Amino acid sequence: MSAPKRCPWPSDDPQMIAYHDTEWGVPLHDDGKLFEFLVLEGAQAGLSWRTVLHKREGYRRAFARFDYTEVARFNASDVRRLMGDPSIIRNGQKIEAAIKNARAFLEIREKVGTFAEYQWQFVDGKPKINRWKSPSQLPATSPESDAMSKDMKKRGFSFVGSTVLYAHMQAVGMVNDHLVQCSRWRELCAHPSHTRSR
Repeated sequence: MSAPKRCPWPSDDPQMIAYHDTEWGVPLHDDGKLFEFLVLEGAQAGLSWRTVLHKREGYRRAFARFDYTEVARFNASDVRRLMGDPSIIRNGQKIEAAIKNARAFLEIREKVGTFAEYQWQFVDGKPKINRWKSPSQLPATSPESDAMSKDMKKRGFSFVGSTVLYAHMQAVGMVNDHLVQCSRWRELCAHPSHTRSR
């Protein structure tokens, strides 16, 4: 049986392949998972996704399994603890941003209902299906990520530039950026979220 056709970016890294085949681009509406990706995408800024993915388990342990309510209560001693943890990326600004973002995340939940509702409004509640044939065609930002970045910064989030948020949108399925020849592109086009009426 021949191997499925994939986007080229996972290369031959088993973790990257598993992530590509089972997670990347799958529409997410679970606030816990959305917070996880928000922390990880912020950590990725200036680095490769491979680096972050290989530290994901470390992040789960260090950040209370991405319980945003608990992370929002982290204080200066937690920052010092995290700065000494080799299982995550020890960047003080990124660590402090994750805590600050957990607090802003909770404020959105209080005002909107769920973070998922807030975030998915930027694509009218339905994934945008792109039809790229080459990795060089993939954009770094979009009008939707620009708008989300502007609004989230206004609400007190950090490390949420348009490029970071476009990567986040790709990860959580707000856009389907698998190449059209990748088997996952067609599989995700059949996902219920893609066919949901607006």
